Amino acid sequence: MNKHSYKNPIFFISAFVILILVIYGAFFPGKFGQIAEMLFNFTTVSFGWLYLLAVFVFVLFLIGISMSKYGKVRLGPQNSRPEYSFFTWIGMLFSAGFGAGLVFWGVAEPMSHFFTTPFTELEPKTEEAARIAMGYSFFHWGVSQWSVFAVVGLIIAYNQFRKEKNGLISTAIKPVIGKSKFVGGTIDSLAVIATVMGVATSLGLGILQMNGGLKSTFGLPNSIIIQLIIAIVMLVLYLLSSSTGLNKGIKWLSNINLGLCLVLLLFVFFSGPTIFILNSFVLGLGDYLTNFIEYSLRLTPYQGGSWVRDWTIFYWAWAIAWSPFVGAFVARVSRGRTIREFVFGVLIVPPAIACLWIASFGGTALYHDLNSGTGIADAVHEDVAVALFETFNALPLTDVLSILSILLIFTFLVTSADSATYILSSMTSKGSLNPVLFVKVIWGVLITAIAVVLLLAGGLDALQTASLISALPFTIILILIVIAFLRLLKNSQTLKKEKGEK
Repeated sequence: MNKHSYKNPIFFISAFVILILVIYGAFFPGKFGQIAEMLFNFTTVSFGWLYLLAVFVFVLFLIGISMSKYGKVRLGPQNSRPEYSFFTWIGMLFSAGFGAGLVFWGVAEPMSHFFTTPFTELEPKTEEAARIAMGYSFFHWGVSQWSVFAVVGLIIAYNQFRKEKNGLISTAIKPVIGKSKFVGGTIDSLAVIATVMGVATSLGLGILQMNGGLKSTFGLPNSIIIQLIIAIVMLVLYLLSSSTGLNKGIKWLSNINLGLCLVLLLFVFFSGPTIFILNSFVLGLGDYLTNFIEYSLRLTPYQGGSWVRDWTIFYWAWAIAWSPFVGAFVARVSRGRTIREFVFGVLIVPPAIACLWIASFGGTALYHDLNSGTGIADAVHEDVAVALFETFNALPLTDVLSILSILLIFTFLVTSADSATYILSSMTSKGSLNPVLFVKVIWGVLITAIAVVLLLAGGLDALQTASLISALPFTIILILIVIAFLRLLKNSQTLKKEKGEK
């Protein structure tokens, strides 16, 4: 590969925009946070309906395409086979798609809904509030969120491995937008900026939670200095990991992540209220499936309130902002699988693991609050970053669990950042599957810098709002991706028929 292949406008435009955001946020953190908040309010209030409707359509599209005759089409030559084992593949999907987010919200979300309920008529901190909290948490971490990643991943994998084209978003929607270099460049630059903001948000959340864990376990203060030290150590490690390539650093880190997840999950499952966890898991699944359409399209234009905007719309917008990275990474590790295998693997397995995680960790916290008066919900209301560690106080081997969790969060962060630097480097190197190390270093530094700036600009609120700045335009791009993919499949079938007739 030519060492100058990264020298294209996409790299310079997107890196320059992110650099400007880093500098502005570092010198004017208060103003930066205010602008992010204003943009968040505008997009979620005015276009919340679009996010909900689009994600619902994505789910229907993926189910339909997997069940159709196209389900047998391979993401690669028709005689190709998967590049990675099922366990490694799921580990990579899980690490890239959820990262530290699930570890952060696995307890924090159900306890937040338990304390401040999704429905105004529902009394907080009751048995019914606990049931609704679990069902809604399943919904937020389930099929809908992953449908966004799958839509992007499916068309990129099809283009890269079936059509042997590059993995750029502009290439994915070329059947709709045509060959305009300006429009394509704008879309690719937007995808890069969306990825940086989405990854920085996830890193910032993980850094906050690590700081919360260090405070609970070792008594270290919650301070920007500690968070900065975590960020620097993480940067050094994920740059070292990214220099080893996809088949070493990311692959092994993903396996470690999934292994650690399973160890923690099994320990909490068996040392916690096991029967309660199983009951709440099954009931939660039932409530999730029963209320899927209602929750998917739920808005509150008559009674007002901001709960749906603060949770469901925020999650969907976050997933959309996160989708260029996760989708591109999911595509990269899914070579050789059929469309049906891809949709099943991406839409079912990671969400199922997520629901079991929430039932085990969130269920344990709910059980102890309902039956032992532990007050975890109150502690979470005061500081969401300590949710997981407050729950461990109700279990044996508290310190061991806390240390293992801090390690898991850290490896998740390194894996997410490592994966992101690879994908960003590919996106800004004309879709190369083997981008040069220099570009990875640039993106690694910029991602860490924007995460630190967001922490300076207002912690959790700034992290959440900033990630959504690019979500609105990218929602439109995702809709175009669905149309483009259908056209690609239709054209390929037409060509096959014409060849058969000849």
